[in-house]
Amino acid sequence: MKVDFSKFDNLWYKPGRSIMMQVLWYFINVLFLKNPLNPSSGLKVMFLRIFGAQIGKCVVIKPSISVKYPWNLKVGDYSWIGEYAWFDSLDTIKIGCNCCISQGAYFCTGNHDWTDPAFGLIVKPIIVEDGGWVGARATVLPGVTIGTHSIITAGSVVSKDTEPYMIYSGNPLVLVKKRVICTRR
Repeated sequence: MKVDFSKFDNLWYKPGRSIMMQVLWYFINVLFLKNPLNPSSGLKVMFLRIFGAQIGKCVVIKPSISVKYPWNLKVGDYSWIGEYAWFDSLDTIKIGCNCCISQGAYFCTGNHDWTDPAFGLIVKPIIVEDGGWVGARATVLPGVTIGTHSIITAGSVVSKDTEPYMIYSGNPLVLVKKRVICTRR
């Protein structure tokens, strides 16, 4: 068998809003979220909520982020999202409370079935449980759950679930050590 892109068909996929809403969001995303001249976290939160995102209290969103479909994004209280984070939210992305998504992190909820000659679309949700930290330029792939208080180090690629309170690094992702959170001095 050979790959045959002429057979590709993702008509089954429904983004969850009308074409008009998708186009309107595209312009809001470019003007207010991706735009590095908009430093206002509050303005970004407001637009995300208007378009259906569930954003908790005291969430900090830095400039130049991108969200494909905000109605598929959920962010818990006191979480931080760093510059150039990209949420390719074909499916749900759920970020818990007190999470840190560092600069340039990429959350990819869609992929293709490489065993399918037509290269069929696959979409799966991503979850970052409370206290999780995804390092700068890390990539989180479809269907992954990052366990509570886990750390994904910078530049890592996460293709499988992680255990709570563990630190992971690399590509392929490997367990480095247990995360120990000390009492505050």
